[in-house]
Amino acid sequence: MSHALSSRSSTPSRVLGLVAWLAICFVAAAVGSIASLDAPAFYAELAKPAWAPPAAVFGPVWSVLYTLMAVAAWLVWRERPSQRVDGALGLFLVQLAANALWSWLFFGWRLGAFAFAEVLLLLGLVAATVGAFWRLRRAAGLLLLPYLAWVSFASVLTWAVWQRNPALL
Repeated sequence: MSHALSSRSSTPSRVLGLVAWLAICFVAAAVGSIASLDAPAFYAELAKPAWAPPAAVFGPVWSVLYTLMAVAAWLVWRERPSQRVDGALGLFLVQLAANALWSWLFFGWRLGAFAFAEVLLLLGLVAATVGAFWRLRRAAGLLLLPYLAWVSFASVLTWAVWQRNPALL
C-alpha cells in the first residue's frame, strides 16, 4: 500500500486509532500510578533539592505528556504498513513499559539505585523513540521532545533525591 493510500484511511478508523493510542498510554499511566498511590506523602518525607517541583506538579505534567505521547504514536501508526513503523511503535511500547516500571521501583518498592538505573534506560529509550518517530513523521518526533526533556529532568531529580535519602531509598 502506498503512503498516499495509508494516510487516506477513513475518519472512523483514524479516530479509533487515536482513541486506542490514548487508551494504551493512559493504561500505562494507570499501571504506574498504582505504585504511586502514596507518592505525595512519601515525596513530602524525602529530602529534595531546592529546585524539585512540588508534588502537585507531577499529575498535570504527566497528563499532558501522556496525551502528547499518544498523539505522536498515532501519527506514526498512520504511516503503516511498514516495518519501520512497526519497529518504531515497538520501541514506543517498550519505553512506555519502562516508564510505568519507574514508579514501581521508586515509589512502590523504594529502590533508589534501581530507579536511577532504570530512568537512565528510559531516557535512552525515549531518545531512540524520538529519533525513530522523527524519521517517520517529524511532527511525531517533535511531540515527544517535551517528554524527552521531562525524563532528562526526572533523571537528575531521581539521582538527587536518591543521594539525599539513603535510608528511605
